Amino acid sequence: MSRQFSFLDQALIGADRSLKTLIKGSARAARATPSGRESTADQQQRRHIAGLMRINHTGEVCAQALYQGQALTARSPDVKQAMAQSAVEEVDHLAWCETRLHELGANTSVLNPLFYAASFTIGAVAGAAGDRISLGFVAATEDQVCQHLREHLEEIPADDEKSRAILSQMLEDEADHAGKALAAGGQVFPRPVKRVMTLMSKVMTSTTYRI
Repeated sequence: MSRQFSFLDQALIGADRSLKTLIKGSARAARATPSGRESTADQQQRRHIAGLMRINHTGEVCAQALYQGQALTARSPDVKQAMAQSAVEEVDHLAWCETRLHELGANTSVLNPLFYAASFTIGAVAGAAGDRISLGFVAATEDQVCQHLREHLEEIPADDEKSRAILSQMLEDEADHAGKALAAGGQVFPRPVKRVMTLMSKVMTSTTYRI
């Protein structure tokens, strides 16, 4: 029989995960980092690759916050568990992106705490709004992430097998999360809502590319 955590227990667990998400070097992947040949890109190209990987790292910070916020306020125990499990799976992506940034001689975004706080609030509101909306928000968010990943795979040089291997595995995982959220009863969001989400994501990508 699984233990039922109180709201306070969940809040404390969430606080611990928040620190592990935001403190550099704290994320530990359960799976090995996808590997490949190192890029022969020049310094300017490596800076561009690092900018893209920084965006993806911040995206994973936001994903952690969203899932943790939703897990805190979701009504159904099954949905709470699903959100918590998704957050655990996303830790791999967080750690992989941070490792790749380190290899490229680049840092994670200094704006991560701000994006984490905003995403956690959005996730908590979505969770409180009901399970169909919460799961639908997961699906819509993962669709946005998949679109970013596809665009980045087109921009990263073909010989940068390390970065491409990481993003390819992330794309596969994110698409799977989106599909599971819809299969579990998530609401398909209308186009206007998705457009607003796209505009919000552009704020994140345009700022974290350099900062």
